[in-house]
Amino acid sequence: MNFIENLTSVWEYLENTNKPILLYGMGDGADKVLAEFDKRGIKPFGVMASDDFVRGQSFHGFKVKRMSDFESELGDFIVALCFASQLEDVMAHIRSVGERHELLVPSVPVFGDNIFGREFYCENEESFNRAYSLLADDLSRRVFEDIIRFQFTGRIEYLDSCTTDKDEAFENILKLNGDEAYLDLGAYNGDTIDEFLSFTGGKYKSITAFEPSPKSFLKLKEHCAELENVSLWQLASYNRNTILRFNTKSGRNCAIDQDGVPTQAARVDSILCGKRITYSKLDVEGAEKETFEGMENTIRLFKPKLNIAAYHRSEDIYALILQLYALNPDYRFYLRHHPYIPHWDTNIYCL
Repeated sequence: MNFIENLTSVWEYLENTNKPILLYGMGDGADKVLAEFDKRGIKPFGVMASDDFVRGQSFHGFKVKRMSDFESELGDFIVALCFASQLEDVMAHIRSVGERHELLVPSVPVFGDNIFGREFYCENEESFNRAYSLLADDLSRRVFEDIIRFQFTGRIEYLDSCTTDKDEAFENILKLNGDEAYLDLGAYNGDTIDEFLSFTGGKYKSITAFEPSPKSFLKLKEHCAELENVSLWQLASYNRNTILRFNTKSGRNCAIDQDGVPTQAARVDSILCGKRITYSKLDVEGAEKETFEGMENTIRLFKPKLNIAAYHRSEDIYALILQLYALNPDYRFYLRHHPYIPHWDTNIYCL
């Protein structure tokens, strides 16, 4: 199946438009979009930000302006969205921008160098189709199609057509119960432990959690102080026991960075030592592949239910499914996208 047949990629569209192109945002995403623009000879006209963020600053040599300033100057233009949000009011504002001007979301990965364009899709078309064939229900297949088309075209209507609340996945797919042995990889400050408990009525058999960030790990310990049968590890999950360098960003952005702080990493199997796990959440900032390699025994022996972030790398949506299928072909695979712009919070669920 050709998921992009008769579609124009966001990069092809921007290469050929006669409209001025404005970048909306000033973070890492905008840096990556500008780098790809430079490779492709795409010339942005300027950089805009929300009114509250415009304070006379510059970004890559452009004076940052409000959208209204550009409207007075240009009239019509294309807005290239370069940041992400799951906040309802921010997403509503993004959509309101799209009602006034043509809005596109150039797809750049959180990690890795693979830009989602025609060349990337064609090189991996067979793998896309193999992963698609393994999906267990019609909604998963629709999500798969729409996420590919969103990343390829940059048009958010593809996101809107496949978005469901997270409750749907927990209630209809995972169906957690009070006897779960939970493994939380990338536990942050304990918020996903709270999510787990909310769907088990506060009951569980055990909780094991990994969190590499020192600041987040302290918050995690405090958050879990009153819980029983909890094992907390200040570790990154990986495919070997080693020292990795992580950036010093707080929150969920703690990730492998060659210029970062030395951090202990470990194979999950070496920590569990044969302990049975029934459910695991993985949001490990681009190290999902290596994490699966390090928990191979757990996956093969116990086939835990899995909840996996599948948006950090351009290849995640197919490569993680194929990797897990090779480890345990008894899995059934589901795909869901939860409210977020761009396609972040796209998750693979496995049973």
